[in-house]
Amino acid sequence: MSDNKNAQQGALNIEISEEIAEGIYANLAIIAHSNSEFVLDFIRLMPNMPKAKVKSRIVLTPQHAKRLLAALRDNVTRYEAQFGKIEESDQQLPPMNFGAPGGMA
Repeated sequence: MSDNKNAQQGALNIEISEEIAEGIYANLAIIAHSNSEFVLDFIRLMPNMPKAKVKSRIVLTPQHAKRLLAALRDNVTRYEAQFGKIEESDQQLPPMNFGAPGGMA
């Protein structure tokens, strides 16, 4: 009985607002670090737009960054086991026109 009580006390109750639950699309991430933190900037590049906007910035301790790396590695491994290998592109950044032909008016 005390084991069940301890398990309940260790449970984490996480809430998420509707706005956050919708998510924010990003197709580029830039990562920087100092001796005390990692900064992840998530950016949305849009076709034919000269400017990109940072949509979200996450600041992590080095320990949490390492845990995130392990969690991402584990999730990619499980994803590929279920859906197949994720093909990587040699291209570093998304093309500014996203491969679409140039617009004409």
